[in-house]
Formats: sequence, structure tokens, C-alpha cells
Amino acid sequence: MKLNRTTQRTVEILKLVSKNPEGITLDDICEKLELPKTSAYDIVTTLAEMGMVNVDRGQRQRYTIGLTAYRIGINYTNNLDFISVIEPELRAFAKEVGKTVFFGVRSDHDVVYICKAEPENPIITTATVGTKNPMYCTSLGKAILAYSDEETVRQVINRIKFRQKTDRTIMDRASLLAELDRVRQNGYAFDAREMEEHMECVGAPVFGPDGSVAGAISVSSLYKPTENYELLGKLVSEKAQEVSRRLGFIGKR
Repeated sequence: MKLNRTTQRTVEILKLVSKNPEGITLDDICEKLELPKTSAYDIVTTLAEMGMVNVDRGQRQRYTIGLTAYRIGINYTNNLDFISVIEPELRAFAKEVGKTVFFGVRSDHDVVYICKAEPENPIITTATVGTKNPMYCTSLGKAILAYSDEETVRQVINRIKFRQKTDRTIMDRASLLAELDRVRQNGYAFDAREMEEHMECVGAPVFGPDGSVAGAISVSSLYKPTENYELLGKLVSEKAQEVSRRLGFIGKR
């Protein structure tokens, strides 16, 4: 059977990009795969437009695996479907706390909502599965970023264009870095009405079997001055640790 050459090259590029979480340049792709630069450029540009790869537009553009590729080829651990492990955990947790629960992952400098579970009487939230929000003003984003490696944090923060959502929104790099330190100390992150004035959210990181952050779980609810959000943060952190163990993570972060 004759194989299509462009399709072969596309698959080879995706495999190479997926093996380089820190990103890979077009020159490196061409060198490693022995491809003409014009052909490789056309392929990666198309992949970027389709969401199969992300583009970090620094001094030298670097490519990382994109959300569309993540959805198509989502990781399996110990023969378990990643999402099938998480979804029942979210449903049980939403019922337990009586609030809306999300699982999200990083996509470039945003967080993308992958799963959502609601209690019997859910509140209305603007976030839905598949939508993106900024990392700097969401509990999911902060939880993921706080436990990412230094290079990823640097790249993400360099890409952020701070925009004020409410009076409480973080608006500069120094404040965000200080917030990430607090997240690491506590083990959970807050969206303290930074995204929406009436919503308070708490999130905690979920780790994969290799110890790297795979995403985060968050709980969203209408803001109540009487709510103990620190206690809720601990509950979310415990649930995130439980999910991490279900995914094969052994250890403590």
C-alpha cells in the first residue's frame, strides 16, 4: 500500500513535538526529520491553525503539543482511560460538596475545561467544557502553573497579557509569582472573585504517574462571606491527591 508522504511527515512531526514538552523549533524539526524547511513550515502552520500544536512566539518560535491533539490522543495510564477515571470522581465530589466541579488542563497560557460535574441544584457558570480562561485569574490555572516546571512558568507568564476582569484581578507578573508561592505553600489556589465578581473558586493540582502536573480540579460557587474557603481548599486538595493516585501517581507534592 502506498502511503501519503505529507501525512507521514505530519504524523512524524506530531510525534517529535509530543516528545519535547519544553517546545521545539522549526529548525530542529527539519534537522531531526530531515525535512525541507518549506514543507515543514506549511505542515506546522496548518497544525497550529487546527489546534494540534501550540506556538510559543519568543525570539525563536517553539512548538508544543496542542489541545486538539490532547483530546484525540489523550493519555492512558495502566490501561485506564484518563477521562473515565476523572469523570466519576468529579460527579461524586460535586454531590459531596454540593457545588460545580471542573477538571482543566493547560493550553498554552490558558486553562481549558475538560470535564464538568454539577450537583442536583447547580449554579449557573459561564465556564463550559471546551472553553478557555486565563491562567492568572482562575484557580485551575494558578494550581497548574504553581506546580509546573520553571521553564513552563517563565514561558506562560511571558505570554500573558493581563486584563482586568474585576477589581480583584491580578494585574502584574510580581503579584502572580507571589500568588503562586502561596499556592505551593497551601496546596490549593483561589479565584477570589478575580474572574467574576459573584463567583469564588478553589482549585488544586492533579499529577500524572511521572509526577508532572496533569491538570487541576476546582470547585465553583456563588461567593458567600460565611463560607470557609480554606476548609474547602483542603477538601479540594485531598480530592486532587486521590485522583492523582488513581492515575498512577505515587508520592506527595
